[in-house]
Amino acid sequence: MATAAQRRLSLLDRVIGEADTVLRALSARNKAPARPSPAQGHSESPLSDNERRHVAGLMRVNHTGEVCAQALYQGQALTAKLAEVRDEMREAAREEADHLAWCEQRLRELDSHTSALNPAWYGLSFMLGATAGAVGDKWSLGFVAATEERVCRHLREHLKSLPDDDRKSRLILQQMLEDEERHGHNALQAGGVDFPQPVKDLMTLVSQAMTKSSYWL
Repeated sequence: MATAAQRRLSLLDRVIGEADTVLRALSARNKAPARPSPAQGHSESPLSDNERRHVAGLMRVNHTGEVCAQALYQGQALTAKLAEVRDEMREAAREEADHLAWCEQRLRELDSHTSALNPAWYGLSFMLGATAGAVGDKWSLGFVAATEERVCRHLREHLKSLPDDDRKSRLILQQMLEDEERHGHNALQAGGVDFPQPVKDLMTLVSQAMTKSSYWL
């Protein structure tokens, strides 16, 4: 049986292990994604100034959403009870890191910037994730599923809102949608609780605050 000192050391090791990921998520100096961007090799479509600003706003929202996803998964992995749940969180976080890099690259191509509010949203999301993990793995996994449900809703709305000619952004969001749907499904299959609708509605209000602010700032 592990001693109290060993358990404290294990937690400290996990905290240190997450520190580099935290800095990458917030510093806009992310390492190369494990998977190439779905937009790689596709030419830039001509966009009007208004279309370019709108697409940049959408991609900024999605970038902030991926910053929040990193924070949620890191917080949950830090406090999850079962090793297999921690592994599930880390695997999902690796795919989310690809999304983060793809959105950041697309923003640079659009001559735009990431959201100035990312540190605040990261902190809030990390606390929510750590709390969910501490409450219990089934609730933590349920929180993932409910969060991914909200994310998928935003991605579908953004796909409808993109200019028809913007193939590069569309390919990125389509792959992100596919990944997020799988993350939500896997979380429920792993034993996550399907949250009641009132809880999901509250989460929707929080996500709307994030999307509306990040679109502009």
